[in-house]
Amino acid sequence: MKENIFALTTEELKGIANNLQVKIEEGLIKDGMEISDIPTHIVPKKDIKDGKVLALDWGGTNFRAAIVEFKNGNPTILEAKKKPLSAKETTGFKQDDLHREMAALISELQNLDKSVTQIGYCFSYPAKSELNGDATLLRWTKGIEISEMVGKPVGVSFLNYLNNHKSIDTTFTNIKVINDTVACLFAGLSEAGYDTYMGLIVGTGTNMASLMPLNKIEKLDSKETGLIPVNLESGNFQPPYLTVIDGLVDAMSNNKGFQRFEKAISGGYLGEIFKMVFCEEKIKYDFDGGDLAKMIRNPDEYSEEKVAVARWIEDRSAKLVAASLAGLVQVLIAQEKSIKNICLAADGSVFWSKHQNNKPYYKELVAKELQSLLPAGVSVAIIDEMSDPNLVGSAIAALS
Repeated sequence: MKENIFALTTEELKGIANNLQVKIEEGLIKDGMEISDIPTHIVPKKDIKDGKVLALDWGGTNFRAAIVEFKNGNPTILEAKKKPLSAKETTGFKQDDLHREMAALISELQNLDKSVTQIGYCFSYPAKSELNGDATLLRWTKGIEISEMVGKPVGVSFLNYLNNHKSIDTTFTNIKVINDTVACLFAGLSEAGYDTYMGLIVGTGTNMASLMPLNKIEKLDSKETGLIPVNLESGNFQPPYLTVIDGLVDAMSNNKGFQRFEKAISGGYLGEIFKMVFCEEKIKYDFDGGDLAKMIRNPDEYSEEKVAVARWIEDRSAKLVAASLAGLVQVLIAQEKSIKNICLAADGSVFWSKHQNNKPYYKELVAKELQSLLPAGVSVAIIDEMSDPNLVGSAIAALS
């Protein structure tokens, strides 16, 4: 490929940000829009002192189970275990198959005792937050497809399964289900001194979340002025300026027409974009985002053309992320004009990818591009990479 068809100008990126702002605002007015804007009816407590919970995290690649303990407000992960649980591992699964695999891992936790009665579940798929803290699955993403679970609460069925599992000697009384982006947002609230907060995931998939005033979410018809977490499900954004390559990747996917933004930027699809560019060459079938990053870190091991294309794909991904953050910032400022300093808590293998100098090069690309896209006088501080924000955020949700 001689021409960089993935290049985007600053003006095009501003257009993408403006387009996303409009679609976020549409989703705050009415359900069923391109950007879902799902309110999460769990307001994180700031005064959590003590407690021990079971924290779960299913993000599209691995399922993790951990015991998280709070002492004097400080969380400690006492123990954590994980197992692969992706589209590949769940092919042909029914709900009971999924629950059996998850319960088997949970039963291995040595610190799970009868004092652990609450569950925080980071569930990284589009789900409507319910008033009782559970969440109803709207649709699957990342290649997962267990159709019988769509339209049903995620948490209560799993809680009941665990309470009837012969290898788990405890009785769970409550489960709170949140999105990974909201979990990341919760974990980032420990950083004081900002006007507001955003959460971002760029890993296997991508999404954003933020705190918004209840009375600015028109579809809730609330007169209250307090803040509530909102899960955008921004991976479903259909941005302008995508290429014919993106169209082909979408056409080959199992959810054609959906998650177009995610398919342009996330680790679950970056390898697919690369393979589509070189579709007439012999490339291993499971080439993925990790392989793309490896190619960029070790350019001497690959052809100049392939390294160049890999960099083009990655650069565009980072610039699109910056544009999406700018679009969300514009929404937040439209809601509250006094906002100037914003904290961004980010997670995901793509976002924190390291370069040859061991610096987070993707994060630096996003930060650099974001400076040229933000409104005058507004800044976004990207806090340092957090340790297990999904597990910590889920534990906060369980105790809130």
